Amino acid sequence: MSRKVKIAPSLLSADFLHLAQELRATEEAGADMLHIDVMDGHFVPNITIGPFIVEAIRKATALPLDVHLMIEEPERYLRDFVSAGADTLTVHLEACTHLHRTVSWIRESGLKAGVSLNPATPLWSLDSILPDIDLVLLMTVNPGFGGQGFIQGSLEKIKALRKMLLERELPVLLEVDGGVKPENAKAIAQAGADILVMGSAFYTSGDYQALMRTLRETLSDV
Repeated sequence: MSRKVKIAPSLLSADFLHLAQELRATEEAGADMLHIDVMDGHFVPNITIGPFIVEAIRKATALPLDVHLMIEEPERYLRDFVSAGADTLTVHLEACTHLHRTVSWIRESGLKAGVSLNPATPLWSLDSILPDIDLVLLMTVNPGFGGQGFIQGSLEKIKALRKMLLERELPVLLEVDGGVKPENAKAIAQAGADILVMGSAFYTSGDYQALMRTLRETLSDV
């Protein structure tokens, strides 16, 4: 039986000068959710947006907001992003000293809790936290900048995580972020991804609706 793989355009690659129009066009194209990358210039070498922009985005779209905190000490800012209207908050295992406490607080606040791994972080580091989260986000580029190429060895990591989730019978979503494009979307989905984050490939496509039609057709038999 085929399953629906969700598409989450990453606003990091959108035109921020015309953000309201970009949000409308993304929603009209049929995206399943919006991926929002929050970077602090410390955990990753880039600075992006904060809770005030997330709050503005929340007012402009009905799409679920998938907020990815690529920041040090994310627990300091959780309340701000909850108030801003996030639906999912994902923190990095590498940046979170008290991971169980953090994801527990996110879920107690009524949001879905995700944990992200950088490309070099092994899957076994998730072992103790998997039963307590809703989502794992595997980075398939080194985080910090959009437009990077997919790390090919990541396909085996995706397959291994899918196997781990199936063996433990855990209803945890598997999200993939980094270098996802129409040419590799099916292979990534077949490896086990439930959610594909697509940044530059989406927002430089020139026709969001045509791209979504292509992706739906490509992924229809996964």
